[in-house]
Amino acid sequence: MDGSSAVVVGGGIGGLAAAIGLHRIGWQVTVVERASTLEDAGAGISLAANGLRALDELGVGEAVRNAARGQYSGGTRTPRGGWLARMDGSALERAVGTPIMGIPRSTLHRLLRDSLPADALLIGTEADSLQQVSPGTVRVGRSGTVLEADLVVAADGIGSAMRGRLFPAHPGPAYSGSTVLRAITEHPVDPGTDFELTWGPGAEFGHIAFPDGRAEWHAVLNLPAGTRFADPLAELRRRFGTWHDPIPALLDATRPTAVLHHDVHELRTPLPSYTAGRTALLGDAAHAMTPNLGQGACQALEDAVTLAAALATAPTVQAALAHYDAERRPRGQAVARAARQAGRMGQQLSHPVAIALRNTAMRLTPSRAATRMILRHHAWVPPRLR
Repeated sequence: MDGSSAVVVGGGIGGLAAAIGLHRIGWQVTVVERASTLEDAGAGISLAANGLRALDELGVGEAVRNAARGQYSGGTRTPRGGWLARMDGSALERAVGTPIMGIPRSTLHRLLRDSLPADALLIGTEADSLQQVSPGTVRVGRSGTVLEADLVVAADGIGSAMRGRLFPAHPGPAYSGSTVLRAITEHPVDPGTDFELTWGPGAEFGHIAFPDGRAEWHAVLNLPAGTRFADPLAELRRRFGTWHDPIPALLDATRPTAVLHHDVHELRTPLPSYTAGRTALLGDAAHAMTPNLGQGACQALEDAVTLAAALATAPTVQAALAHYDAERRPRGQAVARAARQAGRMGQQLSHPVAIALRNTAMRLTPSRAATRMILRHHAWVPPRLR
């Protein structure tokens, strides 16, 4: 299907990855992004082996690895600093060929954009309509003009307007019960480890170390949706200031204006399909999940490679989309369920007895067993792109 065309709605990680994959198989691609300026909002991200393998297939894996820091040391702790589980990044690397890598989101976005033709990205443009105009053509309205293509990729995030048009009976995203504040430190710090999570009653604090010495931190709290603070950094110092080092130091190294605050939503009701007509849903638009497994972006990258590979080999777009849905929907929805369960047994636990039982179970779990649990999600092998 060389010479075919696609419109990708959404210029986030999943949308850019899908555009790269389609471009690599010979398609003409236009990415429509409603943001008028690409500020690369977000803090940091961890990429597991499955996401990195997808990036390798897209041709950007080496560049991403060179800009990222491997997570070899760290683990999960209690607020006083006691270890519940230690990370063995070297064992994980031996098992799957790579450690988990930490990278600023802005860097990942830039590397993905740089892999596309300069004229492929239309910013400040909202896709405000979607119409199947013939058996082989889809029309996307955007800011008074129309784009026609053989395929539309809906990668417009958790609040996807495209998903709403395609599945109007679906209830849409649901609040997870948790809200997250995050930032990148203003200057280099020494957090002591590459990656950590600390679990307290209904709260989590974690960090990711970057190659330039700075670190991303995040704080997750069980709070009603819409809760906001007049001084977020001061509120976090109040809640986490007595937790173990380096948590107070990470907060002290952060500019107050750098703190981002978002409620965590998910698609708790699974979609009946990841496709409709000549439209494929991808990333958060298809399977928005809680961040408790660090798999949201990795699943979007898997989606992108799987979609491109199907379109490269299937005889028709319809056959390719059927294959994409059969491959991606069971896995994406299973990972979303696992992420939800991980949150309930991790950060969201608040009852002292339940926390004590969980902590004891974690301390007694052998490191090999913990590695095997991780491999359930990381040990994914991408289809080849020609």
